[in-house]
Amino acid sequence: MATERAGRKRPITYWIGEGGGWLLRHVVSGLAATGITPNMFTFLGLAVNSWAAVLFAMGRFRQAAAVLFLAGFLDMADGQVARRVGRVTAFGAFLDSTLDRYSDLALYMGLVVYYTLIGRSFYMALAAVAMASSFMVSYSRARAESLIPLCKVGFMERPERLVLLIIGGVFNRMAQVLWVIATISTITVIHRVAYTWQELRAGRTLPDINAT
Repeated sequence: MATERAGRKRPITYWIGEGGGWLLRHVVSGLAATGITPNMFTFLGLAVNSWAAVLFAMGRFRQAAAVLFLAGFLDMADGQVARRVGRVTAFGAFLDSTLDRYSDLALYMGLVVYYTLIGRSFYMALAAVAMASSFMVSYSRARAESLIPLCKVGFMERPERLVLLIIGGVFNRMAQVLWVIATISTITVIHRVAYTWQELRAGRTLPDINAT
């Protein structure tokens, strides 16, 4: 009885997470059974993101959001499949991270093309700023972690940016979304620069850095 009462008290977000996890586990099992390698899923994710970018460039925001949702699912699935089939490799992680950057660039370039074609130069520039600041969020962490053990501070990582782009597409509020991405991404980069400076000043560096 106590277990049943505890189950009833759990919030709806818990059950959404449980349902999503159950679905992901079963889909991953099916994908793993196909024999397709994790790296192939990574390339497939890039292709689907590029498809979404083309739809953004054509102004078909809601369709792009649907395709981007699929792309996000593939981004999660490739790592899950790699673990399921025991093919987690350093190169696979490197390839996934590299192609994710190309996927991001493609999406923002789609928006830059769209705003260029409709003659909205200000929003074209805003999309370009959002693209650059998004790239710098990833770069600042990668560069910082070549000097210090970890640099996960700040917000607006890739999953958050993708969710925002999906929301912007579904509700046709892409301009507002680009403002949020550009602003918070820039704040995140500044935060990571300051954090890395503090860590280096405190001497919390990687062993190889101390050796040199």
